[in-house]
This record gives sequence, C-alpha cells and structure tokens, in this order.
Amino acid sequence: MKPPDTGALRPGSTLRLPPGAWATVLDCLCEHFGRVARDQWLSRIERGLVRDGDGRALTARTPYRVGLTVRYFREIGHEVAIPFVESIVHADRELVVADKPHFLPVAPVGDWMEETLLTRLMRRLGNPLLVPLHRIDRATAGLVLFSANPATRAAYQALFRERRVHKTYEALAAPLAGCGFPLLHRSRLVAGDPFFRMRESPGAPNSETRIDVLERCGPLWRYELAPVTGRKHQLRVHMAALGAPIANDRYYPQLSPATADDYRRPLALLARSLEFTDPLCGTARRFSSARQLRAELTMP
Repeated sequence: MKPPDTGALRPGSTLRLPPGAWATVLDCLCEHFGRVARDQWLSRIERGLVRDGDGRALTARTPYRVGLTVRYFREIGHEVAIPFVESIVHADRELVVADKPHFLPVAPVGDWMEETLLTRLMRRLGNPLLVPLHRIDRATAGLVLFSANPATRAAYQALFRERRVHKTYEALAAPLAGCGFPLLHRSRLVAGDPFFRMRESPGAPNSETRIDVLERCGPLWRYELAPVTGRKHQLRVHMAALGAPIANDRYYPQLSPATADDYRRPLALLARSLEFTDPLCGTARRFSSARQLRAELTMP
C-alpha cells in the first residue's frame, strides 16, 4: 500500500485562479499574493505544498489556466508545540469524534498551523478530507465532531444548522447561591472590544443557555451548561454576566493582559457530551469526553 502523502495531510486554503495573462500558476500566485516572495512559493511547490483541486502536486512550470482550483498551505515559523495529546472517541467512514485537550486549536488560526486538532487528526488517520462540523474555543477542552466523508457531509452539517445536536458542557465557577436551578439565561450577544470578545447588549435575545448545578464543591461549584444556541463565547459570557465567571477565564468579565499560556491554570470548561440521531441510519448517537475538570488547577 502506498504511504499517505504527508504534504497533503494538512489543512490548506484554496484559490480559484482569476482571469489574467500569466504563463504559469507560479506567476499568478506571485502577483496575487504580493507579500509572499517568489522563492517562498518555489520552496512550497518543491515540497508538494501547492496542489490542484484534486490533490495533484503542481510544479513551477504548471501552465496557468483561468478557473483552476489551487490548494496551498501556509507555514508558520517557530510554532509553539502544545504538550497535550488528543484522543479519538469514535471513528468510522462518516464521522470522527475527538476529545480535545485544553490549549489546542481545532483548526489553523493565528499562530497555529501544525499544532491544531485538525492537522493532527489528518495525519494520524491519513485522511486529508476531514472537516470539523463545529468548533470549540482553543481554551476549552472536550468533544469535537468531524466529517470524514464529503459525500455525506451535508447531512451532518444540517444537524448543527437545525439545532438537532444536544451538547452539554461542564464548568467550574463561583457559587450562584441565590439562583434557582435549572436556570435559563437569555441575552443578546454582539461583538465586543477588542474584536475577539463578545458582550451582552440590549435588544431581542439571540442566545440561550440552560444552567444546572452538578456539584456544590466549596468555593467552586460544578455546573452543567447546555447551550440552546451556539454563539461565540456564549457560555463564558453568560456565566460572567450572572456573576460567576468560569474559573481561569482570561477574557471575561475582564480581559487579562496577553501572556504565554499558563498550562497550570486551564479554563475550567469542558465539552462533555454530544447527542443526536444519525441522519443516515436513524441510530441514536451519544459520545462522552473522558476528561475531568480538576478544581485544584483553577486556584491561584
């Protein structure tokens, strides 16, 4: 059996070549991406990191053709290694369910390309067609569901779009002794300042979370959080708005100064379970994380 082409087993970006008078694909890329030096494009091409839409490696002499889909792979120098390992909860022809550690991004973003859950799984499973069906924050641990087969991907994407996936999270946060549980928190979430934060705003609610208590454990209670909607940072904003920000949250209620990750104090938020009816066979599916939130890691 031919070994997997590791050049293809990583997430990439795509460009459909625009109209122009270039002789080669390389000429087009150099002009289209003016900030990337020609020598850098040549290096990527030589290492098989520029391909067509079918995954075939291009060369420096590949003729330019308008409309050609080019898949290319960006690179990050001195990428920080993340010293935690994901586990695979389930894998079949259609789906992969991974249990993500804290600090690991789901997909390439910012300073991370190789050190992402998607890149690791592509290489581990030898499947360049993996696509995450939803996202969780880099700071959050727990379950992430991937489509492994483009032919059935739309059916699983519809589950999330139509809110037919029941997700539960666990969090450690300060006691909400004056509240009755289960508690339903609704609010309107809008972009905050800086751009990567969210905030609550007056107006019709567009976010909803069901909150219950699993354990009253001294200065920190263990909560079950069930998001009805899936807004960015929804659980973190809602808990902070109630006066019980999730332990070790560096964004809410106040933004902490930018520093290197402190692996001793992970955000105390875990994507615990995913439940849905499989759209292909009608089977009830339920997956659970094996990770545990440890109260001793949340204290200064």
